[in-house]
Amino acid sequence: MFLLFYPYGIVLQALAIAHFARRRPDTYWLWIILIGGGLGALVYIMIEVIPDAGLLRSTFQVFPRRRHIKQLQAAIIDNPSIGNYEELGDLYLEDRKYQQARECYDKVLAVRPDSHDAVYRRALAALEMNDYPAAVADLEVVVARDPKYDYQRAAGLLANGLAKTGHPDRALALFADVTQLSTLSETQYNYAALLAEQGRTADAREWADKILRKKPTMPNYLRRRERPWFRKAKALLKKTK
Repeated sequence: MFLLFYPYGIVLQALAIAHFARRRPDTYWLWIILIGGGLGALVYIMIEVIPDAGLLRSTFQVFPRRRHIKQLQAAIIDNPSIGNYEELGDLYLEDRKYQQARECYDKVLAVRPDSHDAVYRRALAALEMNDYPAAVADLEVVVARDPKYDYQRAAGLLANGLAKTGHPDRALALFADVTQLSTLSETQYNYAALLAEQGRTADAREWADKILRKKPTMPNYLRRRERPWFRKAKALLKKTK
């Protein structure tokens, strides 16, 4: 059996370990890959890598997206319409070119200052650049117009931005309000992290534990998507022991 995997077993192990390092599933999988050799790696790939393909779809869309970006860049020279700039901004945001995305949204908002989507996405770009004051300014506009925007993610991000810009009391009050209805792990973790910073260890641990309690009942595809927040929640629990 093992001869059938030689020398491909080493390749399978390398692929499995690379995926493990990126996605960080349960630790026992690493032992299965290392001890089980090619067979263990193959089992891991079938159970963890193949179902993950849907979440990694954006990775395979990099080249089509960049080709579309070039097409829009050329189109804007002759047709600098707001629609083209907004679409280009969205593509830049997906491609992690946050400064370019902000510049596109600036052009959109110069003509359509009431565009919720453009203001919100400009805030997302600012957050990725750690420009929290700019993000807070935009998110305050969005939340004032629609407190439930993006399933209350906007309000949760605003609360985190307030915490990052030296307004913990306002942040705590907003987090407390948002988390009454929102079940986003991102919002719950950021709330827990702020509570820990404020010395409210028991409350922080309660929110971190609440994130982890969702794991057993989640569908597999959601569990994979939530892995970064599960890791952060576990780390926070260890830190606050």
